[in-house]
Amino acid sequence: MPYVTTLTLTSGDRHRLDDVVADIKARAERKGVELKGPRPKQPRKLRVPRSKTLGPDGGRFDPWNYTVYERTIDIVGYEGFAREVTAEAFPPTVHVEVDVEQQTPPGSG
Repeated sequence: MPYVTTLTLTSGDRHRLDDVVADIKARAERKGVELKGPRPKQPRKLRVPRSKTLGPDGGRFDPWNYTVYERTIDIVGYEGFAREVTAEAFPPTVHVEVDVEQQTPPGSG
């Protein structure tokens, strides 16, 4: 029963995120690993209000706006490669979440 390792990579730096994803994809192709993805999600635009006053008149800082980009990659089987990828150090601007799921064949349970 194969394992599917899902990597969800997020970052506010789209170019850095795409570089990391391209590196994982290129390494998988060299090793013959089956990948599904990367699947991009719609970028999320976030707005963070800043309430610190500028002076006695009650003025406020402008809100902080930023965009978060997300890519999802599935590694089907190849637990060694998945372990290798998830153990590496990623750039501090890229956040990685890992989900491992064991797939059962249809009709076996």
